Amino acid sequence: MNFQNAEFEMAAGTAKQLPKVGLPEIAFSGRSNVGKSSLLNKLVNRKALARTSSTPGKTATINFYRLTECRFVDLPGYGYAKVAKSEKERWASLVNSYFAQERQLRLVLQLVDMRHKPTADDLQMIDFLQSGRYPFAVVCTKSDKLNKSETAAQTELFTELFATKGIAFYPFSAVKGSGLDEIKALIASAVEG
Repeated sequence: MNFQNAEFEMAAGTAKQLPKVGLPEIAFSGRSNVGKSSLLNKLVNRKALARTSSTPGKTATINFYRLTECRFVDLPGYGYAKVAKSEKERWASLVNSYFAQERQLRLVLQLVDMRHKPTADDLQMIDFLQSGRYPFAVVCTKSDKLNKSETAAQTELFTELFATKGIAFYPFSAVKGSGLDEIKALIASAVEG
């Protein structure tokens, strides 16, 4: 599968703006500032296909990126406190509309920060994905920011939280690229399946 030919397709700010169903879709979910844009950019080997921001809560739309074999779908980040309640409700409605449609959703990559225990919002999203029977895996971002003993402790925590429940998780570093090949293989397999 060619990850290099990704192009920004469109941004949808309302359910009516969501593009027609066509290609298989790989969705990226996670709280604000967890590194969704960094993962997307690393996958397609570009610096700024998806815009990264030091200000959490910037992605207020669902952004679609078109590849030959599939679409990458960047969902708005959740859990950022400094956004107005009405805006949070709009995001929730938009994301719910996306999941409620009969889309060709092949995989959701649920991102969590490897340095911390998953937040209540992270666990709620994972519960939503499980109860909706959506295919998903957890990507543990920012793994390069941990030392050896912290990595071991966090791996044990995530194994207990996820692996014991049959949920695959992948430590990932956008800085070092570790975990990238495994995530690419997972996406390619989901698209081909």
